[in-house]
Amino acid sequence: MILTEIVKNALLEDIGSGDHSSQASVPVVAKGKMKLLAKANGIIAGIEVAKEVLKQVDTSISMNCFMKDGDEINIGDIVFELEGPARSMLTAERTLLNFMQRLSGIATVSKQYANAVKGTKSKILDTRKTTPNLRELEKYAVKTGGSENHRFGLFDMIMLKDNHIDFAGGIEKAIDDTHKYLEKTGLNLNIEIETRTIEEVKRVVNHGKIHRIMLDNFIPEKISEALRIINGKYETEASGGITLENIKEYAQTGVDYISIGALTHHIKSLDLSLKFVAL
Repeated sequence: MILTEIVKNALLEDIGSGDHSSQASVPVVAKGKMKLLAKANGIIAGIEVAKEVLKQVDTSISMNCFMKDGDEINIGDIVFELEGPARSMLTAERTLLNFMQRLSGIATVSKQYANAVKGTKSKILDTRKTTPNLRELEKYAVKTGGSENHRFGLFDMIMLKDNHIDFAGGIEKAIDDTHKYLEKTGLNLNIEIETRTIEEVKRVVNHGKIHRIMLDNFIPEKISEALRIINGKYETEASGGITLENIKEYAQTGVDYISIGALTHHIKSLDLSLKFVAL
């Protein structure tokens, strides 16, 4: 249902009162083929979204897939071929490409980060830094690339970040008030709390009653120090200032998770093209 609505709104945004370019220049009886061509190396994602776009534009368009989501693609690869009414394929073209290029770009970066920590215990997590209304698709692309999803939204996990702690009046009070809230509401949610210093890590460990400690903007040496203090009592997550160039150093500390906002908010779309195929 969510995918249906997302695609519906995207098509309304693009088509408006009609695809006047295609209607003006292409005969209504014209039929043909088009191929989705890779113009960059990466990981393909969004084929099911493409199918939904085509379904909503014209159910008579057929798709012959040569690859599946998660497959590596190289320049010149053909991901799938379409066949059907030319006007309909042209109407669907840009919306289909916008979705697939964005999702494939996310999946490609996700794979790069996942590969960078191979051989360590660390897992890569995404964040809530997603495009409004496209979170479900973008988090799907993260999984397609081999990384993991963090919480989906504000509702499925308690995350006590620096601003929550400051407004609440401190670490201990924020944790205690959270437990009162969970008891009052009957909710069963895991609690993660952000720490900014080694002193804050010590306070959280001494106070307890949480599930995961986020180590925010800690350098690897400080993460190692924090892990010795935590001593396996709680899950750990590193966040902030972590890139492909330095992530292996962070992973080698033994931290459980590394969250990377850039998986979804710092993305270059993967270059794909939908091209006419001569019959």
